[in-house]
Amino acid sequence: MIKKSIGLLVLSAMLSIGCLTAQENTAYHQFATTPPLGWNSWDIYGTTVTEQQIKEQADAMAEHLLPSGYTYLTVDIQWYEPESKAHYYRPGAPLTMDEYGRLTPGLKKFPSAANGVGFKALADYVHAKGLKFGIHIMRGIPKEAVEKNLPVYGTNVRAKDIAITSSTCAWNPDMYGVDATKPEGQAYYNSIVQMYADWGVDFIKCDDISRPYNDIQKAEVEALRKAIDKTGRPIILSLSPGATPVSMGAHVMNNANMWRITDDFWDRWGLLFAMFERLDAWTPYRGPGHFPDADMLPIGEVEFNRPTRFTKDEQYTLMSLWAIGRSPLIFGGDMTKLDPFTKEMLTNPEMLKVNQESHNNRQVYRKNNLIAWTADIPGSKDKYVALFNAQSNGDNLDFSNANYASPVIAGEGASQDIEVSVKGGKKLVLFVKDGGNGFDYDHAVWLNPTLHGPKGTLKLTSQKWMSATAGWGEARVNRTCDNRPLMIDGAAAEGIGTHSESVIIYQLPEGYDTFTATGYVTQDKGSVVFGVLVDKGNMEISDNALVDIDFKAIGIKGKATVRDLWAHKDLGVFKGHFGRELPQHGAGLYRISPLK
Repeated sequence: MIKKSIGLLVLSAMLSIGCLTAQENTAYHQFATTPPLGWNSWDIYGTTVTEQQIKEQADAMAEHLLPSGYTYLTVDIQWYEPESKAHYYRPGAPLTMDEYGRLTPGLKKFPSAANGVGFKALADYVHAKGLKFGIHIMRGIPKEAVEKNLPVYGTNVRAKDIAITSSTCAWNPDMYGVDATKPEGQAYYNSIVQMYADWGVDFIKCDDISRPYNDIQKAEVEALRKAIDKTGRPIILSLSPGATPVSMGAHVMNNANMWRITDDFWDRWGLLFAMFERLDAWTPYRGPGHFPDADMLPIGEVEFNRPTRFTKDEQYTLMSLWAIGRSPLIFGGDMTKLDPFTKEMLTNPEMLKVNQESHNNRQVYRKNNLIAWTADIPGSKDKYVALFNAQSNGDNLDFSNANYASPVIAGEGASQDIEVSVKGGKKLVLFVKDGGNGFDYDHAVWLNPTLHGPKGTLKLTSQKWMSATAGWGEARVNRTCDNRPLMIDGAAAEGIGTHSESVIIYQLPEGYDTFTATGYVTQDKGSVVFGVLVDKGNMEISDNALVDIDFKAIGIKGKATVRDLWAHKDLGVFKGHFGRELPQHGAGLYRISPLK
């Protein structure tokens, strides 16, 4: 689920000085002096990836992406669950593990793991391609190991002695937390990480550890750091999920090489739009060996062979922002089916130089969702610049002028009846705001949204909206935001499922003067405000907007040449400033070189 980002930016300026003094000069920062480039199995295969599929992806990666520097190939979650399905988890599912409760690859998926060799054979295959091998793990110890009270390797204690049974993952049922403040808890982490090192693992993505980043998780982060260092193997440590609290920046940058700043990122504009604030907020903690991770790149073919939902303009925005924000570039699509456009997005050498070789990366301004970033180029007076038109129709709505706003509606089953006059209106805007309780899971439903008037009644579920956004998942008719059937009290219901922050805009037809609905919360931790705005004018914004950069703002005086890095084209000489008309959700990436 998406972690709320509101309020993060106010911290960044205050934290920057403290962060810079808190950075430690450590050997493990040398494991990833530039943002890691690679691939992860989650977006395309979920929990189901097999050995054969990994080999096919490794073959394709070696051919198509390795020449551009993509090296890390990672097997994501539940490689130890032989019967896993799609992107879901089965509570109580039998997991494969050794006699010490250490998870091992399920032989149904990974037959080469037989006879106790684990991932060694598969890692050897990946290494032979010139690639590096990574695995996903969940923090803690398997619940099954605790129930069986298996011994902890290298100690005289058993699983129950180190497990914290009150520390569990909200979305995955497999593990208990470990008390890493105990020597035996550290010994458990030492034993699993040494086993991974013996398999040939080069990259560990540890999940359920960086949110909310409580004291238990903090100790487990430190335990992983110590365990990796003890092996002597240069294993990159990546932490998930997000959003990692910015307040923990100094700690996470001094223990991990990369950490998620968002929950799972999928191909929806609302999630991409939120990343501008997130990457800006994490600017003080970005540097060699430690990179805020904006998550995988869901482009090409993803999620069991569907094409990305991102438009081409949105893909330019995605890759330009990840590049100038120096996020790790971890592709999530099918490498065996790379189309030319997706391959160009990933392998453009000029874009990759921005991601791999720039420094002092920062946002220059953000005004009306027109945004500019810049970065310095080592050994040069040139600057990289990224320009973004992050505007969308409806951006100029003033929700303080809403015709209706509910009180905070919180908790599963909480609801609010809504009735609003729409007389004289041109457009109807339904919005859902965060209720501010500090939790995610703000799943909401507009039940039975209906227009009434002289023409009778009109169900909005039968009408096509002009635009719709959701803070997680997507707005859906008669389904929840996570694409489940819309059920209320066990019965099928009509309505629009969404998630805060959400804005849904309809054109209002003539002959209707009243809107009614029931706002409904479907999650126990959900907390939202439902609102309705009736627009009587024209709230459209231009399809294109001029986005420019003042040369003085990036330390350049006078004239400069400009090169378009996506088009591989020199654009000429410009004096004092440079700008481009960009479409909504579009971006440009440039190199600006001052003239002597």
